[in-house]
Formats: sequence, C-alpha cells, structure tokens
Amino acid sequence: MNKILSALVFLPAILFLVTGLRWLVDPAGIAPAFGLVLGDGLGLSSQVGDMSSFFLTIGILMLVALVTGRRVWYYPPAMLLLLTAIGRLIAWLVHDAALAPQQIGVEIVVTVILLVASRRLAQLA
Repeated sequence: MNKILSALVFLPAILFLVTGLRWLVDPAGIAPAFGLVLGDGLGLSSQVGDMSSFFLTIGILMLVALVTGRRVWYYPPAMLLLLTAIGRLIAWLVHDAALAPQQIGVEIVVTVILLVASRRLAQLA
C-alpha cells in the first residue's frame, strides 16, 4: 500500500515539474492548456515567473517529502493546491470566471493524497 501511495505522490510531482519547466522553456505551448492568452512585457514576465515557480515549487516539495520522509514537507504543496482550488471557486462565484471542475478535482484529489501520505509515509517533524 505504501508503494502505491508513494507512486501517487511521485507521478503528480513529476507532472508538476514538467509543467513548471514548460512554462520556462515554452510558455506559448503551455499557456493554452490553462486557458491563458500569453501576455507580453510585464504580463509575460508575470505569467512565466508565477506559473513556473508555482508548479516547480509544488513538484520539488512533493519529491522532498518523499525523499526525506518528513511530514512537514507534504503540507506546503497541499496548501498551495487547496488554496488554488478555493481561488478558482471564488473566481467563479464572485468574478464570473468559468467553473473549472476538472482542475479543481485534480487539485483536491492531489491534496488528499498528500495529506494521506503525510500520515502514512512520513515521520513526525
């Protein structure tokens, strides 16, 4: 069971890393997958910087959690993903954004996996 749970943390971690790297090397190729029109100037800088750092941080922290076996490393990526899902819901409810159930679902599922892994795979501290 722990090997399956480790794989359920490892696979999305790699996907987050690849997504973050794509934002660095091919923003025009990845932006449409997020429903974004690539900006220019400061907007492009913000998109590439913010999106790459978001995905790279989540992926790196998930791998650090697996490698170190320390519970504390599971919580930051779980918080980022849960807050992203909440932000999407607020955008839909308050700002007339499109509801993004698939993205929200992935964010919640990975958050749950991380919280379960923090209990099953990690040590205290």
